Amino acid sequence: MLQELTGQVAWITGAGTGIGEAGAVKLAEAGCKIVLSGRRPEPLESVRQQVEAAGAEVMVEALDVSNNDDVVAVVGRIQERFGRINIGVFSAGINVKDRNWPVVTPELWDQVIGIDLDGAFYCCSAVLPIMREQGGGLIINISSMAAKGVSPLTGPAYTAAKHAMNAMTASLLVEERNNGIRATAICPGEVATPILDNRPVPVSAEDQARILQSEDLGELILFVAQQPPSVTLNEVLITPTYNRFAAG
Repeated sequence: MLQELTGQVAWITGAGTGIGEAGAVKLAEAGCKIVLSGRRPEPLESVRQQVEAAGAEVMVEALDVSNNDDVVAVVGRIQERFGRINIGVFSAGINVKDRNWPVVTPELWDQVIGIDLDGAFYCCSAVLPIMREQGGGLIINISSMAAKGVSPLTGPAYTAAKHAMNAMTASLLVEERNNGIRATAICPGEVATPILDNRPVPVSAEDQARILQSEDLGELILFVAQQPPSVTLNEVLITPTYNRFAAG
């Protein structure tokens, strides 16, 4: 039986657009108290309005997850206000246009790894003491189908970050599950989000309409969060039915 989420505190990173935005709205509609984090204040304000329209209490904390000190400070303020963090949805992620071996630089590598992998680790690390003390919690790391294989489409930095994110999530679950802490890696295929804007080859509007939408991921995040505390979905793969590569 799916659990009731009313009153649970959910912290979402990368919440200003795309998957993070959709997850925040769906969790708000389910009755969660919502904390929104992202690098840019303007998109967060737009999401705040959507969350408030759903009737949820909301807190906004602008944040670059690649800065551990800032992550720890935000978690401290969440704990001070709400006293707990029940759900962490760590969705902050980037890719760069110059992503493949002939053009990717160490600086670009560091940008991707710093947000997509280090940032997720910092967030997990910061919430774990609170979840241990409260006797449980759920961490949802937004990974990618890039974690399940190797393709030039995503480039070495993003591919490495997402492979490592899945391993990190699995390791967290192994060590923390008996503390009541669950961890899930959601691995989507192509999703029509702003990250596509950095593709070396643009994705057409027609194809964007055929692939996964942010709302699909929002529904999946809600489904994972609604599982009873005795159930863990270790890894969830979700892909668009339409495969634009197979279609040529």
